[in-house]
Amino acid sequence: MRYSIVFFGLCVFGLISSCVTAAEPLVLNVWPGAAPGEPSGIGEETSVAGKPGEARPVTRVGHVTHPTLTIYRPAADKANGTAVVICPGGGYTILAWDLEGTEIAEWLNTLGVTGIVLKYRVPRRPNAPKEEEQPVCSHQDAQRAMRLVRSKAAEWKLDDTKIGILGFSAGGHLAARTSTNYETLSYPAIDAVDQLSGRPDFTVLIYPAYLVTKDMTALTPMIAVNDKTPPAFLAHAYDDGVPCDNSVQYFLALKRAQVNAELHVYSKGGHGYGLRSSIHAVVTWPKRCEDWLRTNAWVK
Repeated sequence: MRYSIVFFGLCVFGLISSCVTAAEPLVLNVWPGAAPGEPSGIGEETSVAGKPGEARPVTRVGHVTHPTLTIYRPAADKANGTAVVICPGGGYTILAWDLEGTEIAEWLNTLGVTGIVLKYRVPRRPNAPKEEEQPVCSHQDAQRAMRLVRSKAAEWKLDDTKIGILGFSAGGHLAARTSTNYETLSYPAIDAVDQLSGRPDFTVLIYPAYLVTKDMTALTPMIAVNDKTPPAFLAHAYDDGVPCDNSVQYFLALKRAQVNAELHVYSKGGHGYGLRSSIHAVVTWPKRCEDWLRTNAWVK
């Protein structure tokens, strides 16, 4: 039996929240066999639990060739049928596995939401075509993950109209692309799972990267928002080295398309904080996100 506790400080109010999950999470393969187009020579998967001298250690997972979903389920008496696929960031080089993955799943469990961490393929494969900043293989993994979770809705007691996606930094780009490119598969269909909808029902983007053109005045052509794009919650810090224009332009595109959206830009906070404590108000984004999820009835 495994008990995990994650703390994040809401420092502006002097609050500390914790959550406990009471069972070892289920791990599911994204693909029934080898991932499409997967070459040899990537090397063994790595996991490094923090860098020397790192004040708040982050587990970095690299050389991912075998994509998986790790399913964190809330207590049965709290579960509300909503699920979220979580895409950790890491610049499409590594995955910030705990900071932007497992800790997020455990927080979602406190809301009665099933948190599903996607271990997608990184880094970009040698000699593979590069679409903007994102490896094609990562997008394939995310598309398949959305459909796979929907296929498990009855088994996992999920509402198949309440399956969202959440991403941080590069994972935010992956979540945004999955939310705007769901009608066409980026890989040959394999089985009945690929006949299901890959459209997230809602999207949460936290300091997303790579969404805007070089002049930061518009979204890139690959992030094509329209009136069928899922509603979105976005949070960013003004002083983030990944410009908040990424979130602002996505919000404006949703507004023009008349799609429900909520945007929070905090004056300070930097990048890569996840749920962890900070002296800045940016750490209150989880509460704002919870309010948005409740307002839209994805969380009771």
